Amino acid sequence: MRAYEMTHTVGFEETNLVGNVYFVHYFRWQGRCREMFLAEHAPDILDAIRHDLKLFTIKCECEYFAELTAFGQLTIRMTLVDLTQTQIEFEFAYVQTDNGTEQLVARGRQRVACLRDNEGQVEPTRVPESLRRALEPYRAA
Repeated sequence: MRAYEMTHTVGFEETNLVGNVYFVHYFRWQGRCREMFLAEHAPDILDAIRHDLKLFTIKCECEYFAELTAFGQLTIRMTLVDLTQTQIEFEFAYVQTDNGTEQLVARGRQRVACLRDNEGQVEPTRVPESLRRALEPYRAA
């Protein structure tokens, strides 16, 4: 299965007083991974977002298996789980990489609805075709 990958080095500002990563950052990383995917594979969607397209997160979750600390090397792997007429669901695997070994530290999901602003009225709309094509290679088995 092919996944879109984003790498990240954890910074001090992402940790709490105990020294581990504060839970909310995993959700930030989901959003950042999704944004970087759009920038690299569907830049026309970014233009549409600047106009009237909305990618509205309707559900977001994360399950944690191990702690991350400052300067941990992290790879976030995003795969497509579901694609309907108007919604997209992603899965995220958070993998800590250290000296050539990998450890799954968390797994998350995010469901996004496509909406359009129609003269002040926000309405569901089809997932744009260019985004469908860009996502297809990343579909989970």
